[in-house]
Amino acid sequence: MDNFQTFETERLLLKPTSYEDAPFLLELLNTPEWLQFIGDRNVRSVKAAEKYVSTRILPQQKRLGYGNYTVIRKADGVKIGSCGLYDREGLEGIDIGFAFLKEYGGQGYAFEAASRLKEAARSIFGIRQLAAITMKENFASQKLLEKLGLKYKGLITLPNDDEELLLYQLSFPIQS
Repeated sequence: MDNFQTFETERLLLKPTSYEDAPFLLELLNTPEWLQFIGDRNVRSVKAAEKYVSTRILPQQKRLGYGNYTVIRKADGVKIGSCGLYDREGLEGIDIGFAFLKEYGGQGYAFEAASRLKEAARSIFGIRQLAAITMKENFASQKLLEKLGLKYKGLITLPNDDEELLLYQLSFPIQS
């Protein structure tokens, strides 16, 4: 396997998602919150989750050196969520996204993980602009994006989709 960078925060490890995360992804991708706010990925078995890793996650990791990270709580090694930087068709900039199991919500984990990836995007990967999209009803995501410093820019419709989404963006200043 390629040696992609793992990131660390005070409470969390952000490890590049791999085949070993398939059982966790199966659980996460089928939570009511994922299905409501992100969408059904039709992943109904560990084998389908492994295929999701091979077709949706690994190609971008190999192409860009970053992508989806499985978020692990350092205190007990439990996988609690996902956070990533995505090259998404129809968006200007790299999309920062996150999803956590419901029982780990409201504890600052998403902000901690996304803040670390936001910093890595700028300082390690040289990303100049972050973007984020969220559904109009996903108030928790909107609040977190604003806390991360992204600003609401308007509505957007992605290719091959007819739902209007809220678009947030953050440009990093050019370093001299």
